[in-house]
Amino acid sequence: MAWALDLDGVVWLGTEDIPGAADAVAALQDAGETVLFVTNNSGRRVVDVEAKLAGHGIDARGGVITSGMAAAAMVQPGEVVLGMCGPGAREELEAVGAIVVGEGPADTVVVGFHEDFDYRGLTAGVQAILGGARLLATNEDVTYPAHDGIRPGAGSIVAALVAATGATPEVAGKPHRPMCDVVLGRAGEGGGVAGGGVAEGIVVGDRPDTDGLLARALGWEFALVLTGVTSEADLPTDPEPDRVAADLASLVKAHLG
Repeated sequence: MAWALDLDGVVWLGTEDIPGAADAVAALQDAGETVLFVTNNSGRRVVDVEAKLAGHGIDARGGVITSGMAAAAMVQPGEVVLGMCGPGAREELEAVGAIVVGEGPADTVVVGFHEDFDYRGLTAGVQAILGGARLLATNEDVTYPAHDGIRPGAGSIVAALVAATGATPEVAGKPHRPMCDVVLGRAGEGGGVAGGGVAEGIVVGDRPDTDGLLARALGWEFALVLTGVTSEADLPTDPEPDRVAADLASLVKAHLG
C-alpha cells in the first residue's frame, strides 16, 4: 500500500516534532509500505525537505513530492515565468527549462509560498497578469499550522492577485489533477500501478479540503489526523474521512496491529 503523508500538521508543526511521527514512518517503511511525503508547501527545495525530515529522524528515501513539482509539470521549456515563489518552486521550474524572472512581461505568473512576499512583488505579478500572463498557483491553502500557531499560506498571496486582477488561477497542488498525476507516478514506481493507474493507498492529512479531496481524486482512503488545523470539534468534515486518529502514530499502530 502507498501512504501519502502531508507534512505540516502530520509530521511536524513548524520546527517542532509531532510526537511519534518518526517512529510511525519507520514502522511503515519496515513493513514494506511505500511512504510518500506530499506537501503543498513549495517554498523549500526537495533536498531541504529531505534534510528537515532527516532532522526529525525520518529517512525520506526519495519520497518527497511538492506542489512545486506539480506546477512545473504545467510549464513548457522556454516559457517565461514570473516567479512569485520560493526556491523550491523556482528550482523545479528551472529544471523543466522555464525562464524564471522577477518582474516584467511573462507568459505565466507562478505563485507559491515565500516568506519575502512584498508589495513590489505583488505589483510585478499584477502587472504581468494584466499584461496577459496566466496565473498558476502551486496551491490554494490560505493558511498552514506552525509551531507558533496559524500562518498565512500561498493561497493568501493568490487571493491578493485575484482581488487585484480578477484572474482565475490554475492550481497545481492538492487536491488537483497535476498533483494526483505526480503522486500516482511515484506510487507506481514504489510498486503500485504504473502509467497513471490507481495504486491502493491512503492519504494522511489534517485538512479535509486538500488532503481529503486528494484522497477522493486518487480513489484512495482518507485518514484525518487531529494534530494540525482540524480538531475533534470540527467533526464531521466534508469529505468525511475513512479513518480518524489523534495522530500519525496511533493511526499506524492501529493499521499494523
